[in-house]
Amino acid sequence: MIVEDELFIALDLEDTVKAMGFDVAGLANSKDQAMRLAPHADIAFVDVNLVDGATGPEIGRRLVEDYGVTVVFMTGNPEVVEGRVTGALGVVTKPAMPSAVEKTLRRAVEARRSMY
Repeated sequence: MIVEDELFIALDLEDTVKAMGFDVAGLANSKDQAMRLAPHADIAFVDVNLVDGATGPEIGRRLVEDYGVTVVFMTGNPEVVEGRVTGALGVVTKPAMPSAVEKTLRRAVEARRSMY
C-alpha cells in the first residue's frame, strides 16, 4: 500500500514497486483511505505529512498495531519519524530513488518472512 497525497509521487512509487514484481494493495491519500486498505496490505510506504492533517506517524502506528502491516515512512526530513513508531521498518528519504525503494522493500519482505 502507498499512503501519499501527492498523486504523481504515489503513481511513480507504484510503478517502481510493480516493476520489481510486487503488487500494490492500493493508493491512499488520507487516513480514512489507508485504514480501508489496511486489511489488504502487508507493507505500506507512508508519507509523513498528508493534506488531511493526519500525520504519517499516527497512520503508521495504527497500521502496525491494528493490522500488523510493516511500515516504511517517506519524508524529506527523516529525523521527524525515526524511532517514533515501534515496529516501523525505517525511512526512505524523498525524493525517493528507485534503488532505495527496492532495497527497503526487499528488506521489508525479508523482515515479514522472518516473522511468519
